[in-house]
Amino acid sequence: MEPLKERAGWCTGYRGEEALAERRPLLHEKDGVEMGVEPTGWGSDDPELEEEEAGPDPVRVLMLPLQAHHAMEKMEEFVLKVWEGRWRVMPYDVLPDWLKDNDFLLHGHRPPMPSFRACFRSIFRLHTETGNIWTHLLGFLFFLVLGIGYMISPNMKYIAPVQERVVFGMFFLGAILCLCFSWLFHTVYCHSEEVSRTFSKLDYSGIALLTMGSFVPWLYYSFYCSPQPQLIYLIIICVLGVTAIMVSQWDHFATPQYRAVRAGVFLGLGLSGLVPTLHFMISEGFIKATTVGQIGWLFLMAVLYILGVGLYAARIPERFFPGKCDIWFHSHQIFHVLVVAAACVHLHGVSQLQAFRSSLGGSCTENTVL
Repeated sequence: MEPLKERAGWCTGYRGEEALAERRPLLHEKDGVEMGVEPTGWGSDDPELEEEEAGPDPVRVLMLPLQAHHAMEKMEEFVLKVWEGRWRVMPYDVLPDWLKDNDFLLHGHRPPMPSFRACFRSIFRLHTETGNIWTHLLGFLFFLVLGIGYMISPNMKYIAPVQERVVFGMFFLGAILCLCFSWLFHTVYCHSEEVSRTFSKLDYSGIALLTMGSFVPWLYYSFYCSPQPQLIYLIIICVLGVTAIMVSQWDHFATPQYRAVRAGVFLGLGLSGLVPTLHFMISEGFIKATTVGQIGWLFLMAVLYILGVGLYAARIPERFFPGKCDIWFHSHQIFHVLVVAAACVHLHGVSQLQAFRSSLGGSCTENTVL
């Protein structure tokens, strides 16, 4: 077989004229039309038609795989940088829509991080979510340790050990789940839109669980001698809490446009406690309700929760100082701190109620609900 190089004259040292002379017969058709010369009548005056007949630009077609390769390299480089923690914070206006929540926080936002490892490593970096993460991460650890202590402590003087441990356990379970879901959401919500949506639903469900769990010990001790209204109020708060959880599963519930709706749902859930509170105060009298009944602590807890929800909904103080509260002291951080403080206040109040009930030895009179 003739070697390939010899068949290709320009690759074997042939001079250009010799190679052309060898191939000149190939440049003519049987009809005498020379190849490469357009016969009369061919072609068109329409440039668009000529472009369509010519087909796609072969250079452009050949460049497409190369461009795709470069794009993949850029994406791989970005993921590697995120993975290694070399990302930089971003201004609000360049964030994707699903990461935009508070337009008064102008700088210091995390970029999208398609890596859970990078998300969890970001808790040690300064950005808009640093305070939100740590306020509830530390709160979660605090209530986890405290709850275990309450459950196993031999120094707690329970009248009905099993029932009272369950009652306190419901409160600690609600607090632990709420704070856990919260710090996890604020840690990973920059991972992707789907992850953000999923964990936001857990976060809002945790708020409802904390509210329900907080009502259980207070209703148990405040209506200790009136089991019928106690059961009715427990059922009502559980139904309202489950309804709030179901509403929070709606995809649009977590969007910035529904911030006021979110605040209203959870504020309404908390304010539903006004009915049993008024019932208790009317039955026991104002003086006894505020001294023995620890209503003062309950009111302080309510004030802290309402204040936190109000600041969160109105986005104060960053509304009045745009760009000044990007990292510290913006409304969501203050709301987190007030939630932990309110849970601590509530725990102190129900602990005082438990101590009072323990001092009575479980006895009840006919004209009291306490």
